[in-house]
Amino acid sequence: MKRILTLATLIAISFSGFAQEDDENQGSVIQTYTPSILLKKGQWDIKWFNNLYTETKDLFGNAEGTQKRDIPRNTFFTSSVDIFTGVSDNNNINVGLLFEVRSNVIGGRDALDVFSFDGERGSARSGLTSFAPAIKFNPIKSIGNFTIQTAFHIPLVDNETEDGVFLDQDGFIFQNRFFYDYSFAGGDWQLFTELNTEYNFGEQASFAYNSLRLTPGVFLSYFPSSKFTVLGLVQHLQLISFSGNDQGANDFSQNATILGGGAKYQLTNELNVEFLYSNFFRGKNTGLGQTFNIGLRALF
Repeated sequence: MKRILTLATLIAISFSGFAQEDDENQGSVIQTYTPSILLKKGQWDIKWFNNLYTETKDLFGNAEGTQKRDIPRNTFFTSSVDIFTGVSDNNNINVGLLFEVRSNVIGGRDALDVFSFDGERGSARSGLTSFAPAIKFNPIKSIGNFTIQTAFHIPLVDNETEDGVFLDQDGFIFQNRFFYDYSFAGGDWQLFTELNTEYNFGEQASFAYNSLRLTPGVFLSYFPSSKFTVLGLVQHLQLISFSGNDQGANDFSQNATILGGGAKYQLTNELNVEFLYSNFFRGKNTGLGQTFNIGLRALF
């Protein structure tokens, strides 16, 4: 786990040494290479994204999953590394590998305790939890800014919950993400949309066994300059369970609506940084927390 985080840090630092002034007549990476755009053959895209979700309220207080209640603080940290490269001569296929490291603390512990990775029994767990081979492609040649990313997530955890502490799902996930962006005339505004679909299967003991998670999202960005953007976002999460008739399986569903915003800045020609904040302000059978996110992306 520590090796992965150290490697991502060294990669980010190495690219920051190649700082050059952007040509203002050309779009920067944050303008041009949205998630909707495929890499050219031989290009590499490495993203290190860190998400900290913390909550002191949830909606598990009654059978309907809609009654808000106060709870001791729970905090869930996810650090992901996504590596993609272009492999086709006509620039329409990318292949990649995804990794996730998680650290969770519960029971009223401080939110920043997730970075201690202490594994204290009954209140903390951490580890490398999954990896996924992935492919990204453009299904419609005439719409170059519409792409699909398909990944198969393989769990590396034996038990979702140990001593009352949840770490990650122990089942497999088949994921498809649909990306599309649109740049308005003048180039100052950009609309990005995503539909993330995840089918969960594998272990019947998993809370998400035999279920489909849908997460549509809309992101609106404004570019004061080619190197800097501010954005607003709205997302909805819907977990639909199909396991109600499976003996021994959970019949669990949930939903949440999320609002947020953030900024991205192009540090060098190769490296950019992003900051995001979001708030889970409504839902069913879900926490009502906040996320704090920081990401580094190197494209070369």
